Amino acid sequence: MHKSRLGTIVIDCQTGDVEAAAAFWSQALGWEARALSDPNDAQYRLFDTPADQPTMLVQAVSHPSRVHIDIETDDIEAEVARLEKLGARRLQFVKRWWVMESPTGQRFCVVRPQRPDFAERANTWGGDR
Repeated sequence: MHKSRLGTIVIDCQTGDVEAAAAFWSQALGWEARALSDPNDAQYRLFDTPADQPTMLVQAVSHPSRVHIDIETDDIEAEVARLEKLGARRLQFVKRWWVMESPTGQRFCVVRPQRPDFAERANTWGGDR
């Protein structure tokens, strides 16, 4: 058995100025944005979202701008396999997560748990390995 849930809404911005992108979305949404502490994550800005809402961040990317979701899980391989059975396909493994594509072409990521209330708020899936 494993757990998963909607974890993050990611605003992918094709830009060389992640600060300007974050400033726009910060003003549009009414949430402060901050850089992550890991220097390897310089392309991200995390919003201070309310605790009862998904995490949201801006990411500077080289591909065209779009929005994608992250599904957080305590067992990445089991969740990816479950989603493949539903018709999704793996596209690329990046750092610690899978980029996937839904049957209708939307891209999304399967990542490790990101929020502290993951265990008590996630869906439980069983026997799908």
